Amino acid sequence: MNKHILSAAAAAVLLSFSAASAVQAAQIYPVDQARFMTNARFDFKVELDTVVDRKNIQVQINGQDYKKVLKGDEIYVAEEIDAKGSAIILRDVEIKKPGKYTVTVKSPEGELRANWDIYTTPKKAVAKNVIILLADGLSVGHRTAARILSKGVTNGMYNAPLAMDNMPHMALLGTSSVDTIAADSANTASAYMTGHKSSVNALGVYADRTKASQDDPRQETIAEILRRKTGKAIGVVSDAEIEDATPASVVSHTRRRADKADIVGMFWDVRPDVILGGGSAYFLPQGVPGSKRKDQTNYIEMFKQDGYQFVTDRTELNDAVKGKAPQKLLGLFHTGNMDGWIDRHQWKGNTVKKFPNQPDLTDSFNAAVKVLEQNKNGFFLMLEAGLVDKFSHPLDWTRSVGDTIAFDKVVELAQKYVDKHPDTLLIVTGDHTHSISVAGTVDDNKPGKDMREKVGVYAEAGYPNYEDKDKDGFPDNFAPSKRLAVFFGAHPDYYETYRPYPDKTFNPAVKNEKGEYVADDTYKNVEGGHFVEGNLPRNESQGVHTVDDLVVTARGPRSEEIKGFMNSTEIFRVMAEAMALGH
Repeated sequence: MNKHILSAAAAAVLLSFSAASAVQAAQIYPVDQARFMTNARFDFKVELDTVVDRKNIQVQINGQDYKKVLKGDEIYVAEEIDAKGSAIILRDVEIKKPGKYTVTVKSPEGELRANWDIYTTPKKAVAKNVIILLADGLSVGHRTAARILSKGVTNGMYNAPLAMDNMPHMALLGTSSVDTIAADSANTASAYMTGHKSSVNALGVYADRTKASQDDPRQETIAEILRRKTGKAIGVVSDAEIEDATPASVVSHTRRRADKADIVGMFWDVRPDVILGGGSAYFLPQGVPGSKRKDQTNYIEMFKQDGYQFVTDRTELNDAVKGKAPQKLLGLFHTGNMDGWIDRHQWKGNTVKKFPNQPDLTDSFNAAVKVLEQNKNGFFLMLEAGLVDKFSHPLDWTRSVGDTIAFDKVVELAQKYVDKHPDTLLIVTGDHTHSISVAGTVDDNKPGKDMREKVGVYAEAGYPNYEDKDKDGFPDNFAPSKRLAVFFGAHPDYYETYRPYPDKTFNPAVKNEKGEYVADDTYKNVEGGHFVEGNLPRNESQGVHTVDDLVVTARGPRSEEIKGFMNSTEIFRVMAEAMALGH
């Protein structure tokens, strides 16, 4: 990890000093109940509410002076810049012996405790490769709708499972974070990549109470561990901006996921062998059209000079790996998030005309694997289908489910790869859920104009009339006359039209003169539609993530550990055990 001076944490989840307030709560980092791996580096920090003389603070771990357990140079900060108080900091430390650890801090303010559970891993790796596939926002409703549209149902029996269904090990996964039960992609993905919980908007850090976003206590990411301890190749792939929360979690340390220009620098620090996605705007120097940097750093040129082959569209990507693949590959296919599968393949709107030749995620997966598998030590690949989430927020379920099917096509390829390479651990899940449910069908052929009366439930639902004549796994038409009735449970005010939106992504709400979000009048006069009052605060413009459990499936070495109910940090543990990273 990069060595920075770190400061203290805001969220009070531990026993606090008697003098602690709700705004400034004393804290130990890593937090109470943290379960993490031996030899994975982290930043230790104690934050106090007031300025306390260092000689009056006693810090012990299992009854010993803490510096006998954690080797490092202490930094003591009195009257921190952004928050009144004191902090003791040790950077880049690790614990080599597994076991239970109790951290005790005594000062004039009182006593503070945190309990840690430190685990180790087998000494011998059982997986040469690890592939983790994440569909951002993937809920059971997405999976169900995708299975109906992609595979079909006959006499109550699905004609086939999705590829993600057809895996031997399955579990439910909890995604809550240090500060809230309702988390976002930053801290949920970060839990997979570090083995530590974090806070909303935070990546690879425990979010402290200072204002600075990159001085918080750091947690070593799996990519950093692999760089430090193994010779494995690393790949990061997304159809969102590559600096967005989920792909950024592989390399990043910031409590502000919006630090996208800086996150590019963090990609540069780690230098994954494969980087494929959108978000070129943050790589480009200030002054170049589309750039979102505030400086003249040209990261594209830096990566090219470091030996990366740079590609910008599907043709260049596929050509790059036709023969002998390059050792390192950077592909940036959009200045922002890439366009969805339906828009690129069926509903060709104005946004797609701007970047008409974007690769599918299957193209990116194939290219990434061809580059990574050249490494004799194996590889780690994280691939995200980010658009499942991007379309769920605006309640555009059709586009979201289209990208869920596209994601499942990647899972199918990954399954075939594991068939040929059984020393590969494959994990498939999301990073959080959305409140999406399939209620039945909508039948345009029912009489009348009121679309609500065209919704069929129970026996009236019957079957939708999607067709897949070309057998590519996608409906030939995502807007047939009888289609799924899909609704979201957590939403702002909006106009329900019961129809897909081929011209552009649905937008549920707009801001009024009071700064509140109200239903977008664009859809007010759509025949048969009606107003739906929101159930979220009026400062929410879109649907939100939900606390519902994720489904995680797996196969390959160590996948038998995916079972029952798991906390999200256990995904890191399973991957680390498979690669024997704890030694």
